[in-house]
Amino acid sequence: MVTADPATVAAASRGPRRRTPSQGPRTRGWGLTALLALASLTVLVPLYFAVVMAFKTPEQAVAGTGFALPWPLNWASFADAWTLTGFPRAFAVSVLVSAVSVAGCLLLASWASYAIVRNWDRRLFRYSYFYLLAAMFIPFPVVALPQVKLTALLSLDNPAGVALLHVMFQLSFSVLLYSAFLRSIPLELEESARMDGASTWQVFWRVVFPLLAPMNATVGIFAFLASWNDFMMPSLITADQSLQTIPVVQKIFQLAFSTDYNVAFASYLMAMAPTIVVYVLAQRWVMSGVTRGAIK
Repeated sequence: MVTADPATVAAASRGPRRRTPSQGPRTRGWGLTALLALASLTVLVPLYFAVVMAFKTPEQAVAGTGFALPWPLNWASFADAWTLTGFPRAFAVSVLVSAVSVAGCLLLASWASYAIVRNWDRRLFRYSYFYLLAAMFIPFPVVALPQVKLTALLSLDNPAGVALLHVMFQLSFSVLLYSAFLRSIPLELEESARMDGASTWQVFWRVVFPLLAPMNATVGIFAFLASWNDFMMPSLITADQSLQTIPVVQKIFQLAFSTDYNVAFASYLMAMAPTIVVYVLAQRWVMSGVTRGAIK
């Protein structure tokens, strides 16, 4: 007769032993939070400095470290920036250039990406994709002089030429995003539409393009930011200084008005406001488009 070990019987009566949770995930969570907080400071600290400087008087701006809160608030800096930069005209030019750039990127990049992805087995389309990707590694300063001469010969040394160049230089990155996203759209949706008699043009606009809404927002926000914040291209291409964009007209604060820090930062905040509004409104779509395009 075999007798059970008393220690074994006692362990069995107590049930399965509880395992202590690992501290690894919690530690990694705290480390990630600290890293994100540190990264946020690189944005929040300069933004705080810009805001407090914009509301200071000229005497307060040159005194102290610049981080002290202004009191009373000085709103005259925004009025001075509005007048010195000709803000309404420059703002209208920037909006026009950015709108044309965004619309051009959305249309041309989505068309090109759809043709490339759906004809990937054909050598011409596949090599076209690689050609567009190679253009991402060519910065504008490298081809600045030929672009300046070409736009002058074609009478495009104006905001229209700037918008056209913005579309061309943003096309490669936009095609990269669209192509990754289009591969996640099932072909069965297009095949069912073709069985109903839809043409390729109708399939794209009625089936594919509505599904590209998250990526449209992603491409649109990148194109808008690149066009709105660009300084070098408008300053080199646009011949008429009265038709310059906001970043170009703000260079006066590095020249004749270099000591008016409060007016300069007020102008920077006024120029930055549209980008913040656009990003906040499209943030949900931007994150959705980036994540879905990265999965497939």
